[in-house]
Amino acid sequence: MAERIFHTSGITKIYRTDAVEVQALRGVNVELFSGELAVLLGASGSGKSTLLNILGGLDSATGGQAWFRDQELTAMKDRALTRYRRDHVGFVFQFYNLVPSLTARENVALVTEISRNPMRPEEALERVGLDHRMDHFPAEMSGGEQQRVAIARAIAKRPEVLLCDEPTGALDSKTGVQVLEALDRINTDLGTTTVVITHNAGIRAMAHRVILFADGNISEIVTNDTRVHPSEIVW
Repeated sequence: MAERIFHTSGITKIYRTDAVEVQALRGVNVELFSGELAVLLGASGSGKSTLLNILGGLDSATGGQAWFRDQELTAMKDRALTRYRRDHVGFVFQFYNLVPSLTARENVALVTEISRNPMRPEEALERVGLDHRMDHFPAEMSGGEQQRVAIARAIAKRPEVLLCDEPTGALDSKTGVQVLEALDRINTDLGTTTVVITHNAGIRAMAHRVILFADGNISEIVTNDTRVHPSEIVW
């Protein structure tokens, strides 16, 4: 049986602004396992991004508990969470957050210079199919290429988990498939536990498991007995 990487118990999250209270998570219980590619699927506002941010140490829960292996994330202070993010987690967001004045190689090197056991920037870019674009600047690259640079930057520190929030949300179907192919290769070749948030139901077909969100909680978990290659996804 695969090792349990994340698990939560009764996670809640409430956002308060003046007299307005929004309950983003309503007692979420979930497990994520080593080496799996899991898709969190749900409409905007269903709570999936909030859960991902808590698992990634970017946000705190209002109630309940969350663990990374045997470390309780919900008990960690800011400094410990910073170390956790640095040492264990790679992030990929909808927007690429590349430094415009740096080449692809230099953008990836920003991470490798502060990591404990990084891969070379060249290797990370090669793994996402950009070995021929290493010395190009973001403005010289397509949106799909920029997103793959962001993936290379995330994996260059050899994270145990890769958390991706709408990584194809700003892309058309052709370039979106290229990004999903890169994520699939990382999961397969490196065994990196990969969690992908999306509202695109077609992407669920490439996952080991699909976790469906609605109204701040998990409505269903589906295991895919047969996964499809990203090129076969129906958008």
